[in-house]
Amino acid sequence: MYDVSKGYEAAKEFYAQYGVDVDKAIEICDKIPLSIHCWQGDDVIGFEKSSGSLTGGIQTTGNYPGKARTADELRADLDFAMKYIPGAKKVNLHASYLEADTYVDRNAIEPKHFEKWADWAVSRNLGLDFNPTYFSHPKSENGTLSSADEETRKFWIEHGIRCRRIGQYFADRTGKPCVINHWTPDGDKEFPVDTLGPRLRLKDSYDQIFEATKDVKDVIDGIESKVFGIGLESYTVGSHEFCMGYVMSKNIDHIIMTLDTGHYHPTEVVSAKLGAVFAFSNEVLLHVSRPVRWDSDHVVAFDDETRAIMEELVRLGKLEHTYIATDFFDASINRTVAWITGLRNVRKAILSALLQPVGMMKETEAKGDFSGRLAIVQEFKAAPFAMVWDHYCRKTNAGVGLEWLEEARKYEKDVLSKR
Repeated sequence: MYDVSKGYEAAKEFYAQYGVDVDKAIEICDKIPLSIHCWQGDDVIGFEKSSGSLTGGIQTTGNYPGKARTADELRADLDFAMKYIPGAKKVNLHASYLEADTYVDRNAIEPKHFEKWADWAVSRNLGLDFNPTYFSHPKSENGTLSSADEETRKFWIEHGIRCRRIGQYFADRTGKPCVINHWTPDGDKEFPVDTLGPRLRLKDSYDQIFEATKDVKDVIDGIESKVFGIGLESYTVGSHEFCMGYVMSKNIDHIIMTLDTGHYHPTEVVSAKLGAVFAFSNEVLLHVSRPVRWDSDHVVAFDDETRAIMEELVRLGKLEHTYIATDFFDASINRTVAWITGLRNVRKAILSALLQPVGMMKETEAKGDFSGRLAIVQEFKAAPFAMVWDHYCRKTNAGVGLEWLEEARKYEKDVLSKR
């Protein structure tokens, strides 16, 4: 193993010549909460007392052994993974991860069904985020919040209302704001004749949910769009234009845009959208995933787009105004390794962005020296970031390099393989 301390001192010297305070960058990076999605650990199955398959354009592939079968197993797997994910953390739950002795339908969930999750989070100083589960249910087959059947729509409106109240319960218990993400799979396999009616119903449903829960405190609501889903290829009710229009027209602080990195056309990137959204909104909810040709939710990589997103947030001065959550699920590999790898890559991208001389870049640009701007940006793609990352991981006891991988293999052998 190379000398991490020597590498870190050399990196500090390199960055100092460009006015970058490495210790300050680490301090900021460490405080940014990353919200870890629980559904990587069990392939988005959840713990409702009913048998059913995934619907709404959601699909997992692979049958790698060892997935969590109970909430206790899922929490244990999260505990293991979080040891090797440095920095502040939250855990992101779906409504379908409730715990109850008997079946509880989605329009009847209460805070008591998530009490064990709250106890666990409080004992670990974690925040909790939440998601209504508008998919994989008999009443979601023909639309949810946009359904033409009023009884069905009423059912899902009640689900949304109860989720916001559970969000306040999480905020009260943990002392940290709860971010709720609203995404519906509503759409059509073919092009519908009436594209406006479903959207007016979706708009009204959101309005009813927020009006009924206007007394809820410390809950932030993201409205998430999507291009399409499997079986819903031609028309999505909650398109980007609809969701952005809804958020901007409401002009309410707690209702914000959710930008998911897999929910746009292949030629679109979220990094290019952030500046436009922040021109009209103070905060954004970011779902970090990795699309491979479509919304495939691959494990987040330390790739160009992930880095570009974090660079844009730092350059805009909006990193601390962005709620960052992960959203991927790969059932073809060790699920704890997927968590650790994906979350470490998000944190790496944040630290890498914070280690760039943004002041120098902006000053050069303001002078109209665009050739100089290009040179600076490109030069820092090869800056000695890795040595700072290793120091940060050692400082937080999160495992330097691949030290954590052997522990993950041992956990698989001792725990996961016995399920």
